[in-house]
Amino acid sequence: MRDLSKYQHPRFARMYARMSGQAEAFGMAGHRARLLSGLSGRVVEVGAGNGLNFPHYPTGVREVVAVEPEDHLRALAERAAGSAPVPVQVVAGHAAELPFDDAAFDAAVLSLVLCSVPSQAAALAELRRVLRPGGELRFFEHVRSGNRVRATLEHLVTPLWWRVCGGCHPNRDTTAAIRDAGFAIEENDRFVFRPMPGSPSMTHILGRARR
Repeated sequence: MRDLSKYQHPRFARMYARMSGQAEAFGMAGHRARLLSGLSGRVVEVGAGNGLNFPHYPTGVREVVAVEPEDHLRALAERAAGSAPVPVQVVAGHAAELPFDDAAFDAAVLSLVLCSVPSQAAALAELRRVLRPGGELRFFEHVRSGNRVRATLEHLVTPLWWRVCGGCHPNRDTTAAIRDAGFAIEENDRFVFRPMPGSPSMTHILGRARR
C-alpha cells in the first residue's frame, strides 16, 4: 500500500464527520444529488470522505470505486458503502497517484476535495489519465471568491485555515485548474453557499467537464 501518513488528519476527520451531517440537512444533500444526476457506467470518486455522496448515485452507475486517503473517513465510507443503491468499492489511495489503469473509468467525481490536495495539477492529471477519452468529470468545490475584498481575506487566512482544516485552501481558482489540466468545461454553476448555520458563506462551483 502507498504511504498515506501525510494525509492523516484524525482530529479534523472526526470534526468533519460530525459537522457534515448537519451540512447535509442544510442543503448540501441537494447539491450532491445535482452533482451526480445522470451519471452512468463505471465511476471513480476521489476524496470520498465519509461516503456522503454514495446515497445519491443513480442506478445507471454500474460501479463506484471510491478513493480516500484518511483512515478514519475511509472507515466511515466503507460502512456507508453497504447501504448505497449501487455497488461501491472503497480503496485506500490519494489523488496524485491513483492505483488504476489508463482509461479505466467512464466518469470521475470530485466533491470538496480539490481544495485540500497538495497539487491540483497532479490530481487532475491523474484523473485525466484514468478517464476514457470523452469521459466526464463532475465537480463540486468551494473556490476563491470573485469579490476582491473577500478574495484577499481568503488569501490571508489560508495559512491558518490550512493547518486547522485538514489541508484545505480557500483561495484556489479551481475552474482555471480544471481547464489548465486539459478538460473542456461544459457546465460551471457558480454560487455562494453557507454549509451550515454559523459557518462562513463561501463561493462554490458545481459542474461537468469532458476529457
